[in-house]
Amino acid sequence: MDRVVLVTGVSSPLATRVAETLSKESGVGRVIGADSSPPSEATAGWYEYAPGRPADGTLNYAHVDLHDGSLGRIASESGADLLLHLGLDTKQSPNREDNVLGTMRVLAAAQRSSTIRRLVVRSNATLDADDAAQVEQHTSVLQRRRPDISVAVLRFANLIGPSVESPLTRYLDLRVVPTVLGSDPWVRFLHEDDGAEALLRMAFSDESGHFDVAGQDAVPLSHCLRRVGGQRLPVPERGLKVLRRAAKHGRIDYASTSAARAGMSAEGSKIGSLEHALGWSPAYSSAQAFEDFADTRGRGANRSDGPSARGGRLSPVHVLALARASLGR
Repeated sequence: MDRVVLVTGVSSPLATRVAETLSKESGVGRVIGADSSPPSEATAGWYEYAPGRPADGTLNYAHVDLHDGSLGRIASESGADLLLHLGLDTKQSPNREDNVLGTMRVLAAAQRSSTIRRLVVRSNATLDADDAAQVEQHTSVLQRRRPDISVAVLRFANLIGPSVESPLTRYLDLRVVPTVLGSDPWVRFLHEDDGAEALLRMAFSDESGHFDVAGQDAVPLSHCLRRVGGQRLPVPERGLKVLRRAAKHGRIDYASTSAARAGMSAEGSKIGSLEHALGWSPAYSSAQAFEDFADTRGRGANRSDGPSARGGRLSPVHVLALARASLGR
């Protein structure tokens, strides 16, 4: 019988690409892309998912809501045996808590399903330590309760590339970029092509466990900012607290605080287990991945100049004022 694959997060170009590639694989009869927003970069051939009726084509889009049980219903109704959790659209409520909640919803759907036998979760090596611990704790609980499901968690380094839009890329697009005073972290990157390839290879593997996915070597943050024309704004760690509070309430882009934190650093990252498991490693080094991204920007291009360019959020001038106010200047 042909396989049924469920892929979350298909509003992102990466997940759309993975879903479309999976639909062309031999032995795959149907791919259902689930998210609260439809695929934005989809090619022709996507159809609306309708429970209880035969599939229209191989690729189907199913609307799901982060805060209801729709994902679980789709997992059960569709008979999916392979589930790839690549994210859920949280643009309307971009809180870290929602990222963890989304993963918990996916794990609950897998636990209740009678057909799912393989689960691949895209995580981030740069997640807040508490968030990462929660994700890994919940995946471990699933494995204990459903030992018949093999689970692989891929910890992505900072995903980057021409089509990637994320807190990190928005951070790099700022004209004035808050950084931690006295710190110049070395950053690991993962090219979007390698990210897609890792997910596809792991989907059809039997390997279980947690795997770090990153290009070789690392790049200083200062070099990255010079390359794309950003002006560093060194702020003491305590001075970033007000920026984090503003980000939490949507007043500035969260990237201005999250990407400036130590979690962006390559320190403590453990690379190598993926190559052992799959016999494969990323084609792009961290430096090559960043250069491919930077080449699409051009010096000074796509800079965020003010509220009109940033969806009504604060401009770099306001970010600077907030930082100075936090220091009593």
